[in-house]
This record gives sequence, structure tokens and C-alpha cells, in this order.
Amino acid sequence: MSFTLQLGEQAPDFRLPATDGNTYSLHDFVQNETLVLFFTCNHCPYVVGSDEVTRATAEKFKSQGVAFVAINANSVNTKPDDSFAHMVERMQEQQFPWTYLHDESQEVAKQYGALRTPHFFVFDKARKLIYTGRGVDNPRDTSKMSTNDLENALNEHLAGKGIGTPLTNPIGCNVKWDGQDEHWMPVEACDLVS
Repeated sequence: MSFTLQLGEQAPDFRLPATDGNTYSLHDFVQNETLVLFFTCNHCPYVVGSDEVTRATAEKFKSQGVAFVAINANSVNTKPDDSFAHMVERMQEQQFPWTYLHDESQEVAKQYGALRTPHFFVFDKARKLIYTGRGVDNPRDTSKMSTNDLENALNEHLAGKGIGTPLTNPIGCNVKWDGQDEHWMPVEACDLVS
């Protein structure tokens, strides 16, 4: 069995607290035609470097029924900056156009098979996985990026086309798993594209 959710598989449900004081599950986004769920955090330079491109993508597709949901699953024991309090602070400062959830137990990250921050998962109306991997090809320095794979996938999907490149390798820091060295990754974790 693969570590990361496979194309065509169903989005696992979740129930997680958000920085806005509410708790969300998959059902809370049922009215959205498309769901972009991504694993992120507060501190990673790949996240910080690409947040504004992700913001622009989220804002571009909002009127087309696309919801963006961010999940921070990083262990606070490994990275204190990824605490829920810092998540709330960051959202207040940045006013990102997405729901920011905290996966303290890391169970949701395991169900989805999150590899890095950021790692994007795009689901259609039936919540089947249609794209997974990176947002852009140079998240640490978006001034050097040449491809926005996430935007391309959303454009193709919303135009009723098949996604030309449905699978890419996420680029970023690995998820910080609790009780492990900060560079540790599960044995089953591997690149999505060889």
C-alpha cells in the first residue's frame, strides 16, 4: 500500500480545529465544486516563499467554487513555531483566503500521506483525488518559478479537461513527525514521480 493517497481515491474525512475558532470536517465544504487541501506550516521557507502565489491562486479560483483548506500537522515538539497559537497569529497577520486547520495528532497527515510542506491535494466534486504534488516548481523563490502546476491543474479541471500532469513531487521541508528527528520520513514515504 502506498503511503500517499493515490489518484482517484476518496478524500479521507477529518474533524480539526481552525484558527477562526471553529471545527471543520470534509462535509463543511460540500457546497464547493473543487477542494484544494494542502499540508503547510508557519515556518518552512518553501511555504513562506510561495504563500503569496498560493494566495493569488486561491483568490483567482474562489468565484469558481474552489475552496482552499490548509492543514498544519507539524510536531510542536520539533518546531515550536508551528504551534496553534502561532497559526492564529499568522492568520491574523496575513489574512490568507483559506481555512487553516491544526492536525495535532498527525492522524490526518498520515491518512493523506503528506510528505512535505507544502503538499497539495486537489479533489473534484465527488472528492476523488485528481491532482497531488507541488504548487509551483520553485516554491522557495517564486521569482524563479517557471510552472504553477496547481493553477494548471485547476484550469484544466474547471474547463472540463483531463489534467495533463496530475502527479508531481511536492517540494519543501518534510513533515515534522512527533518523536522523530526533524529530517525523518516514514519508511513507506517515497517520491510520487520517479
